[in-house]
Amino acid sequence: MKVHLVDGTYELFRFHYAPSNKEPRTGAQRGVLNTVLDLVAGGATHIGIATDQVIESFRNDLYDGYKDGGDIDPDLFAQFLEVEDLLELAGFTVWPQVTHEADDGMAAGAAMTAADPRVEQVIICTPDKDLAQCVTPDGRVVQLDRRQQITYDRAGVIEKFGVPPESIPDYLGVVGDTADGFPGLQGWGAKSAAKVLTRFGHIDQVPFDIAEWDGVDVRGAAKLAATLRDHFEDALLFRRIATVDLDAPVSASVDDMVWKGPSAGFDERCAEIGAERVAKRAHELFWNYKG
Repeated sequence: MKVHLVDGTYELFRFHYAPSNKEPRTGAQRGVLNTVLDLVAGGATHIGIATDQVIESFRNDLYDGYKDGGDIDPDLFAQFLEVEDLLELAGFTVWPQVTHEADDGMAAGAAMTAADPRVEQVIICTPDKDLAQCVTPDGRVVQLDRRQQITYDRAGVIEKFGVPPESIPDYLGVVGDTADGFPGLQGWGAKSAAKVLTRFGHIDQVPFDIAEWDGVDVRGAAKLAATLRDHFEDALLFRRIATVDLDAPVSASVDDMVWKGPSAGFDERCAEIGAERVAKRAHELFWNYKG
């Protein structure tokens, strides 16, 4: 079997800000439900959807500047709990994260399902760069950007970022991630970080002495080394923030993730948000799914 892990928060944002969304208070929910049904239509059977039930997480205790959701459109924020309820009524497995984030939920779900020998492949459906660290050398865990229709295996991650999956937290630790609200180190760009980490692998393995940067051809190497030395603790902190937590709460087994189909109250809920056509599609897919 194949397992699909979905970034529910990303999908909610995507459909809320889509030019075609004419109903800011409800339209995104229809889009999220429909796109998950697209997975079913494509043959998906076991699906886990991770969401940020609250925006803040343990990372806000680590760094004051970390994202806190203060700038989220109220119409969008109001749909967080509602889309979780809608997806559960549709029969999907939802992992609302409170102390953790959706990224952690997908990562924990990937680790749990990949450990099951029955699982052929785990497909993490998100363009979020953080999740690239979960991609495995054997190709059993890959990342899929559904909008671009690009699947990233280990070679794909290296081609995109210049570093392998295991160095992604280090890469983000020095480059930063404006979407998550941490800056990285001044002067460390994507190209320089890729070259240095390709040589040394991890932040704490990079020498402070530029004389030991053998085989690294990067502009301003001395300044980069000095910046890393002077702000080493910051780099380690940002790496910690960028590292997914595999202890996030998810299902106990892949068997819990099978699509169960619409349940009582689903049609009524869909009617409330003008999603009758999507509800009809869900029932038709489930009828074929059972058959």
